[in-house]
Amino acid sequence: MRLSTKGRYGVLAMVELALQYGKGPLSIKEIAERQNFSDSYMEQLFSALKMAGLVKSLRGAHGGYILARDPNDIIVGEIIRALEGPIELADCVNGDEGFTCIKSPECVTKSLWKDINDSISNIIDNRSLQDLLTK
Repeated sequence: MRLSTKGRYGVLAMVELALQYGKGPLSIKEIAERQNFSDSYMEQLFSALKMAGLVKSLRGAHGGYILARDPNDIIVGEIIRALEGPIELADCVNGDEGFTCIKSPECVTKSLWKDINDSISNIIDNRSLQDLLTK
């Protein structure tokens, strides 16, 4: 199990915007330089973040990206899911439509996978960008 660079870099990029909150936009180039990320990779991430309504883009000479909401109101789980998709430790845990496990009736590990999945979700869904800044 490993969170991809999409999720990890996306959260770090959003922290950069949270640090800048209320002070104006940051360009992808500035964010990429601050975090030592590739500009093109950041563009891919910001496209997904914008589609999820987490960031807004501002055009013009002093354009760039800003948070769509206050850092207190943006939850880490939203960022990760926007970039990675749903948190799924196992297909059987999230009740995936059309998925039927042949071991389902007697599976002794399903509750373990669900507990782990729920624990991860509980942590990322109860931490805001502001929480990350104050730690």
